[in-house]
Amino acid sequence: MRVITGEARGKKLSALEGDEITRPTTDMVKEAMFSIIQFDVPEASVLDLFAGSGQLGIEALSRGAAHCVFVERDRNALAVVKQNIMSCGFNNRSRVLNMDAFEYLRVAKKGIDIVLLDPPYRQGLIGQAIKLLPGLLNEGATVICEHEKGLELDERYGALTKYRSYRYGKISLTVYKMPGSEES
Repeated sequence: MRVITGEARGKKLSALEGDEITRPTTDMVKEAMFSIIQFDVPEASVLDLFAGSGQLGIEALSRGAAHCVFVERDRNALAVVKQNIMSCGFNNRSRVLNMDAFEYLRVAKKGIDIVLLDPPYRQGLIGQAIKLLPGLLNEGATVICEHEKGLELDERYGALTKYRSYRYGKISLTVYKMPGSEES
């Protein structure tokens, strides 16, 4: 697993062994994800919810995001997130929180431009998380969800509207936008 492009391009990232706690995003899906949101990333305030190894938030930082909040409840995974951020030199643009994603969403303040949402599959977490996001998002914000193929997400969650869905083998990406975004 590595950073694909930007200031930390080629930097190797660590992940926990096995896939019980984390399931790293493949380079193909990560490249597709960031191609979809490439013009939204520079100077954005990013939330990497269910951070795992932190690779998605780190990719956003490498591509010019202003700041990223990483939320991960597993302490072992959190240690990997911190190690990866440090090895890429993004400490000053990162905030790492050891807490449950839903607890974070209940106490977070508005001001997020991009949410990278990649929770554990087949647990119903993605829909629950999206429902809590609209009040935290800036006008024109983007939420990009990585999930298992076949999971049908709602067209709307509050003001968030489904923009587009993509499939990559067994993985799907669904993109939501808040009003005020430029349609590309």
